[in-house]
Amino acid sequence: MLRTCAAYTLLAFAIGCQGRSDATEPAPPDPVSPDASPPLLSRTRPLMSTVFRIQVDAPPDDAENVVREAFREIERLETVLSEWRDGSNVSKVNQLAGKKPVKVDDDTLRVVDAGFDVSVWSRGAFDLSWAALWGLYDFRPDSIKIPSPADVKPRLDLIDYRNIRISKKYNTVFLKKRGMAIGTGGIAKGYALDQAGAILRGGGVDNYMIFGGGQVQVHGKRDGRPWRVGIQHPRDPTSYFAALESTGASFSTSGDYEHAVFDGAGKRWHHIIDTKTGRPADKSVSVTIMTAEGIYADALSTAAFVLGPNKALKMLRRIAYPAEAVIVGADCKVYMTPKAKKRIRWNVNLVDGRLPGCKP
Repeated sequence: MLRTCAAYTLLAFAIGCQGRSDATEPAPPDPVSPDASPPLLSRTRPLMSTVFRIQVDAPPDDAENVVREAFREIERLETVLSEWRDGSNVSKVNQLAGKKPVKVDDDTLRVVDAGFDVSVWSRGAFDLSWAALWGLYDFRPDSIKIPSPADVKPRLDLIDYRNIRISKKYNTVFLKKRGMAIGTGGIAKGYALDQAGAILRGGGVDNYMIFGGGQVQVHGKRDGRPWRVGIQHPRDPTSYFAALESTGASFSTSGDYEHAVFDGAGKRWHHIIDTKTGRPADKSVSVTIMTAEGIYADALSTAAFVLGPNKALKMLRRIAYPAEAVIVGADCKVYMTPKAKKRIRWNVNLVDGRLPGCKP
């Protein structure tokens, strides 16, 4: 019922793990659908408090060195973008909230700016200033903590992306209210995949898959065909109910089965928090987003999960940034964008549009 917390999934690390940087997930199941294709060059490293895996098809001679360089970039970004490391730019922004703007590095500016984009697009369903909720929840099995409404309410007043000021001219970020805090937890891991992918391609590695927690990026082909990325069944961690194919895309999945506990009444408490209520979002079971960039896939999957299927699909039609979605709603019905319907490959048969074996 409870999985070890992952640092860079929205609220999982901040609220669920109380800032622990030593909690590392076990190696996840391979998101690439199994088949009879030739073996891949596959390397794994624990980073960002989860497990990253890089797989290369038809590796060039220097692939090992290029893969190591890609891992080093993820390791560098772990230090740069963590709000939990003293001295990081994000920590300084939070420490000086309500006081003055903070000059930040290019990586931090890019992540904060993209996070602000998704905050605007989703009208706060994803809100970069979610980190004001830090410390309220704890999903560790030996110290589970669920806050009361009275504990949550005063924190909600500090969450409002409209109080974030970004200056691209001066490379600064400013939080207008004291007590505000931004968190890169719902977006940094996707950005790390983007940067690692750029290193792989720049080094001549054209056919690869990078997997980090709920984030996947693919490029090129697997044994002459598009990569096939599985979508985990939200109630069966050992199986995938469908897959999406691509020769160049980033995928992100958010689910209520991640970092979840049950109280004495059988109610599910999970880490994806609706920042308007301070409680776990309850309109979705799982959301998978496919986009060109991991930085947006990561944040959009959280936004869509909080919004629920109908509002999420409306958001994706409204925004200028192209993104496709496969959404399992709270009713266990599967909702999709038009292009996702064309690309999906089913491993199960839906029953009246519902995912078999899914329980709210």
